[in-house]
Amino acid sequence: MVADLSDALDAAVDRLRTDEGAPLELINAVFDAFSAGGAGRLAAWIALSGDLSHLEPVREAVQSLVVAIQEKLGLGVDLPDETVGSAVLFIALGAFGDALIGAPLRGMLGQSEDASRRVTASLLPTFLAMRPRTA
Repeated sequence: MVADLSDALDAAVDRLRTDEGAPLELINAVFDAFSAGGAGRLAAWIALSGDLSHLEPVREAVQSLVVAIQEKLGLGVDLPDETVGSAVLFIALGAFGDALIGAPLRGMLGQSEDASRRVTASLLPTFLAMRPRTA
């Protein structure tokens, strides 16, 4: 399943590089990667077990996602690595949370199935516009 998550993230990168629907397409690709085949639940189990070495195969896929976001959403602007890394963290945490508890929480709040994705996509451009603070 870890390989499946890595493959799904690689597919998200490919999708991002070929689709013109950013940022929603980016959000959909990452959310799909975490929801497909229980990958989000597996990641939760790995994190709770404390043996994060099982997530090591995902590292390269995450780094590829950072590069793809830089290429797709940088819009000719050299976004700092910290900004892009923070954006990936923001998206992945949202996708992870949605995979774990999104459906029941959306039901409690009367939200549509794509609510988490739409909220994340709407916040992403503002998030990317923020520059990291310097010390």
